[in-house]
Amino acid sequence: MTTIKQAFVSLLLLSIAAASRGQQEEVPFHLTVLPPEHKKMVDPQTGADLVFLTTNPAKDTNLYFHERSWLTDGSLIFFYSAREKGGPMAYLAGTGELVRLAGPQGCIEAINAAKSGNRLFGRRGDTILEWSFTVELSADPQVSPSKVIATERVVARLPEIHMHTPPSESCDGRHLAVGVMLEHARAIYVVEVATGKFRELCRLPEPPGYGGHVQWSHHYPNLLSFAGSPQRLIVVDLRTGIPKNIYAQREGELVTHEHWWVPDAHGDDQMVFCGGLHQEPTEDSHVKVIDVQTGVVRIIGPGAWWPRGKDKEIAKQNFWHCSGSETGRWVAADNWFGDITIFEGKTSRPHLLTAGHRTYGHGEHPHVGWDRQGKQVVFTSHLLGNPNVCIATIPKDWQRANP
Repeated sequence: MTTIKQAFVSLLLLSIAAASRGQQEEVPFHLTVLPPEHKKMVDPQTGADLVFLTTNPAKDTNLYFHERSWLTDGSLIFFYSAREKGGPMAYLAGTGELVRLAGPQGCIEAINAAKSGNRLFGRRGDTILEWSFTVELSADPQVSPSKVIATERVVARLPEIHMHTPPSESCDGRHLAVGVMLEHARAIYVVEVATGKFRELCRLPEPPGYGGHVQWSHHYPNLLSFAGSPQRLIVVDLRTGIPKNIYAQREGELVTHEHWWVPDAHGDDQMVFCGGLHQEPTEDSHVKVIDVQTGVVRIIGPGAWWPRGKDKEIAKQNFWHCSGSETGRWVAADNWFGDITIFEGKTSRPHLLTAGHRTYGHGEHPHVGWDRQGKQVVFTSHLLGNPNVCIATIPKDWQRANP
């Protein structure tokens, strides 16, 4: 065999091996960068600084509260837009410009930023993708736009499997997890980031299953959770693949919108969630913290309920989504009026951060998510008249008072 033929065969074998792992050649491409449209203001009630990343008349919404919206270095903040040629987009924090997340093969969808590195995970059809970013800021966006270069890598292809959750990355960066719908069941699949190998971790009981809100522990790489039904809080260990209900809720008890938080003083992982004993629509819904190992629960943000209370009155005093900062210093929660309260992680003292971002009974919920340093939150706001993505900065004196 000639040297050229040998080289050709070797290249062919390498290509076949890469294809079997779901990999492909990484090719960088420039993303479209649009002028800034942001608006800044101070919350008149709390003094918190607000930045509306978007002001377009179209519907713009932040990523879900338990997904990472910020790149590791904070240069890009991701969101979704219903504007023409919108879809997944990003806000360039250094200039306020907007970036369309569309490459030569199309948009990346169901996005979730990686835990480390300037990377993003998402999917296109049956393919799980990883995008890496390089950002070159413009000195004057009015003269020339900034440059954002993305590189796409195929992590894995899950043929004939419908993924219904964004890829969620384990805290050690080795695995992704997705909720999938099979022909007669729902399941959780785990994918190796480096090789693209995937497997079914567990299958959900039927009926009705559900399997949404797939997310990993922030500190233990073998633990992940998903939302089950009728029991909501389900945790599964990567090593056993056996789903475990960590909180046995009563008939009619509200348990919803969980989010992994930080270990307690003994090193046991914790999760925050909203819930109470009275049923909708006049439910009481506290912000609670559960020790994942022991099942011990405490209230960090109390809701309220009283006899003959009207739906609207009770909803003002209760919470619907909650999320904890990666630093452990704060837990944030929203209500049906778009009021956002943050609670001190150590003392549970409440602080109203910003208010009035939703009309009761109408519009998108805030779905509050955190930045990487525990200094800002991102949410959807109707304060300007239509859904926009907004970030609020925690005042420095609050941070100093909660070390």
